[in-house]
Amino acid sequence: MSPSPTPSESQTPIRHLLALLTQSISTLETACQTSNTPLPALSDPFSPSSEAFRANPEAAEAARTIAAAALQLEAVVSPPHLSLHRLVAGPYRAAALRICFESGVNEILREAGPQGLQVRDIAAKNGQDPQKLARFMRFLTTHHFYREVSPDVFAHTRISSMLDTGKTSEEVLANPDRKHEGTIGLTALAAHHLDETFKAAAHAWDALADPATRTSGDPANAPLALSLGRNETLWQYYARPEERARRERFAIAMTGVKALQGGEEGLVAYPWPSLPAGTLIIDVGGGVGTSSLTLATKFPDRKFKFVVQDFEGVVQQGKELWKEKLPEAVSAGQVTFQAHDFFSPQPANIISMIATAPQTIFLLKQILHDWSDEYCVKILEQLSAAAAAGGKVETAKVLLFEAVLPLGVQAEGAEGAEEVKKGKGNGYGAKILLPNYGGNELDYAGDFAMFLLFNAQERSKPQFSGLLARTGWELRAVHRQTGLGGEGTFIQCVEAGISKSDV
Repeated sequence: MSPSPTPSESQTPIRHLLALLTQSISTLETACQTSNTPLPALSDPFSPSSEAFRANPEAAEAARTIAAAALQLEAVVSPPHLSLHRLVAGPYRAAALRICFESGVNEILREAGPQGLQVRDIAAKNGQDPQKLARFMRFLTTHHFYREVSPDVFAHTRISSMLDTGKTSEEVLANPDRKHEGTIGLTALAAHHLDETFKAAAHAWDALADPATRTSGDPANAPLALSLGRNETLWQYYARPEERARRERFAIAMTGVKALQGGEEGLVAYPWPSLPAGTLIIDVGGGVGTSSLTLATKFPDRKFKFVVQDFEGVVQQGKELWKEKLPEAVSAGQVTFQAHDFFSPQPANIISMIATAPQTIFLLKQILHDWSDEYCVKILEQLSAAAAAGGKVETAKVLLFEAVLPLGVQAEGAEGAEEVKKGKGNGYGAKILLPNYGGNELDYAGDFAMFLLFNAQERSKPQFSGLLARTGWELRAVHRQTGLGGEGTFIQCVEAGISKSDV
């Protein structure tokens, strides 16, 4: 990569941004030419191959920098009332998206091809009012979601094509509750957020305005409960027979999270081969044991022992999954399935296993983000108590696979230098761009969704450190994984050991 330009004191902020854009565009073009991976056009439908250029780290970093600089340039030169209105109008965009998505517009446009389709012909297929539909679609074109190729004739962009299920328009309109089946889950994820999460968002201030729920960490006091008009958690809501379709959609949506994540959900961020053979891995709240299954398959030579803990019905499903995918591990006793509530002390048989294992790992993948601090403390305290009861305070570890939220300002000292080194901004760019790139708000959106749905949160590294310290653990490291196309993955590995002051 060519060296970053050095700004002069006399240059205006927009000249600084222009210089950064020019240098980054040159870097991106050169990297794409070198790897023979052209940049996709906005009008091209999305496909995994269209993102191949991001596999080049230089191209990926340049693309992130260009996007961040362009957004910051827009913020500088746009009238502030327009920038403010974009934020205020967020619910309108979400509503327009849901209207087009649920009425099969995306499938209809794919069938029409790149030349697009007249809105009256779209309406003839989905039964919507063509005048209203044109208004909603035109609104979305201002954000490059659809393009108006001629008056009232609309076509896909690479952004809007991502909300196409790939099924025929007749099929999705005839069976809307089943349209996500057989997909990679991205459309189900979008539909979930445009439905339950969107409705909960309308009650966010209501939950915070009420002194009775303002500081509560109870999931039954989340904005979702207010939107439902019932003092229920998301899981209680999904358990209702009449919500079967939403429950099934949510399950498919979680596969969409995996598709966005890339890699193996951050699991390979940790150096598993460094663990001694026969290490005991307790998969706390592990569902059907997919994380443990990945580790057993990927590192067979380490002969790890696994305990998968969750609700009774879930672990029964896990037994069936392992019998199908890795039957030899089941027959050899390499994996144990156990019904267990992670707010309760670890059972006596687990304490015995900890006592005899060469090392114990408590693995929690996306568990803590579903709970507020008061509940996370209860979970983590049970694990430190189990390590002590098993006599393994020196070697027991907790591995938290969670999003690690970046701060909106570059940290001071060694940690800040480490982030710059990792590409969170380097040289010239680090001086003027937001360290989190500004527009890359997926982690923050996920954090807000946790508040809306669970009264919970994603956490930054300092927040993880403070939470662990309250429960006898000490943050030792954050293992970061580079994911799909060179982007950082949502899920990183937070490693903790028993606090030295408690040993």
